[in-house]
Amino acid sequence: MMCPATPTKNQSRGYIIPIGGAEAKHKDPVILKRFIELCGGEDARVLVIPTASLLDETGPLYQELFEGMGAKAMCIPIEERDDCYQEDTIAALERATGIFITGGNQLRLSTILGGTPVARAIRRLNSEGVHMAGTSAGAAIVSEHMIAGGRGGPSPRESGVVLAPGLGLTNRVIIDQHFNRRGRMGRLLAALSFNPFACGLGIDENTAGFIAPDGIMEIVGHGTVTVVDPSDLRHSSMSYVRKAEAVSLIGLKLHVLAHGSQFNLETREAKL
Repeated sequence: MMCPATPTKNQSRGYIIPIGGAEAKHKDPVILKRFIELCGGEDARVLVIPTASLLDETGPLYQELFEGMGAKAMCIPIEERDDCYQEDTIAALERATGIFITGGNQLRLSTILGGTPVARAIRRLNSEGVHMAGTSAGAAIVSEHMIAGGRGGPSPRESGVVLAPGLGLTNRVIIDQHFNRRGRMGRLLAALSFNPFACGLGIDENTAGFIAPDGIMEIVGHGTVTVVDPSDLRHSSMSYVRKAEAVSLIGLKLHVLAHGSQFNLETREAKL
C-alpha cells in the first residue's frame, strides 16, 4: 500500500496539485504560474518528469515554459525502471523545490516509477515541503489508488474502471481527469464503490485543485472540479451485480466547484 510519507517534526508538507489536463500554457497560464510562485518564483527549481508521454518534445516544452516564467527547470527523461535507480536522477530530485509530472499514459507511470527509489523520493520530498504537480496522467497518479482506465459514460458499472497503485502522496482522494469533456463520471463512481473511504475528484481540463498541507483544496482554472463524497454512502450494489451491469450507490454527496471555491478534505466541507 502506497501511503503518504510522514513529515519530520515541525515540517509542513508540500502542496499536491492535480491538473485535469490541457492546461493553458501561453495565454493566461494561471495554473502553471501559481505552481511556479509556490515553488519560489525566480528561486524555483522545477524538475519535469515526462515519463507518461511518448513524445520527445513534451519534457522540453514544459522546461521552456517554466524557464519563461523565471524559474530554473530541468527535464529528466525517465523511460525505463533502471533510470529510477540512477544516482544522478535522485540527486536532481533532491535539488528541486517543485516536481511536475506530465500527461500521457498513466500505466507507464505506475509500471516505470512504482516501487522505485524515485517514487519513494517523491513521497519523502513532498512530506518535507516540495510541491508536486501533475497534469492528466500525472494528476491521476498522485493518489494511493490510481484510475488507469475504464469505460466512459455517466453511470457506474461493474468492470467499469481499472485501478492501479499510484504514488501515494495522498490517500484522501481518487482522481479522474479530462472529466466532463470525456464523460468520466461513471468510472469515477465505480472507483469510489471499491474504495468509499476516499473522495472522488473529477477535474476538468484547464482546471486544478491546489491541495494545501492542511487538506484544504482551492480550485484554480476555467472549469470545475466535481467532488463526490462517499462518507455517507449507505448502500452499494457493486459486490453482487453481474458483469457490466449498472451499479446502485445510495447516499453520495456531490459538489461542483469553480475557480476560487474550496473543499476541506479533512472535514468534507465545501465553501465559496
